[in-house]
Amino acid sequence: MKNKKVLVTGGAGYIGSVLVRLLLESGYKVRVFDNLSFGGEPILDLLNNENFDFIKGDIRDKDSVEKAMIGIDYVAHLASIVGDPACAVDSELTRSINIEGSLNLYNIANKSGVKRFVFASTCSNYGKMKDSESFVNEDSELAPVSLYAETKVFVEKYLLGQNKSNICIPTCLRFSTVYGLSLRPRFDLTVNEFAKDLALGKELVIFGEQFWRPYCHVVDLARSVKAIFEANQEDVAFDVFNVGDTSENYQKKMIVDEIRKQIPGASVKYVSKNEDPRDYRVSFEKINKVIGFSITKKVPEGISQIIKAVNEQMILNPDDSKYKNVK
Repeated sequence: MKNKKVLVTGGAGYIGSVLVRLLLESGYKVRVFDNLSFGGEPILDLLNNENFDFIKGDIRDKDSVEKAMIGIDYVAHLASIVGDPACAVDSELTRSINIEGSLNLYNIANKSGVKRFVFASTCSNYGKMKDSESFVNEDSELAPVSLYAETKVFVEKYLLGQNKSNICIPTCLRFSTVYGLSLRPRFDLTVNEFAKDLALGKELVIFGEQFWRPYCHVVDLARSVKAIFEANQEDVAFDVFNVGDTSENYQKKMIVDEIRKQIPGASVKYVSKNEDPRDYRVSFEKINKVIGFSITKKVPEGISQIIKAVNEQMILNPDDSKYKNVK
């Protein structure tokens, strides 16, 4: 892979900063394209690496994207406004970046001769499963109930509907709800937030403890992108994969129970909520069967990491708004 150069959009972000290091460690050359809306500290040290370079820019800007694509073999497209709260702040901006920016990026990649294009999508696309006793998979109906998921579904359909003769081969990855530590920490994610609050001795108030979500560690989501790059092209071309592990579907109460194993006596209050537009358990058999991908970390390990980081004061003020996507 030493001759392959990867462009990572959003490479200074929560998942991107992990992916960039993974790729560099594996012998790839990496260029990050990011508008640095959350700062550049997560990748600052990488300027010392001769196989790394950085271009600041907006994925909607044609000239900047064309410059970023020079010499690129593969694209990992992570840049977007992420999560329901962040998307709700400015819906027009969200559509502009998440949809227009993504289409601009792919079309320029195709014209530039890029071979592979991995798009970071989300399992939120499934919305609410019809059968509460079953699991959704890649063939299940998509029922997005948030602007964030709507933008991801739109881009998925666009990419998978491209001409099969295109040079740039797209693959869509529907990420589970992410957790874990990164060079750009986030504490507005369910597992991270719950573990952080209870480690700080706060009372945790849980709404709708019975609803299901799949969870996956940030390291494993990054690994899945690399796995797609290294898979046989015919196995992943114009296709979509859920990323996670079927055993890692949790209800909120189950996550709290795992935290309480590590913080006995943690204070938790449950508030009844019978309606949640999102409720889904996801199967991850396809990515395992097709390319042999499996996770390396599970939720209890991620909880342990967060508790340690908080208790050892490795992050001095984990409640700081800079650790959230909405400040």
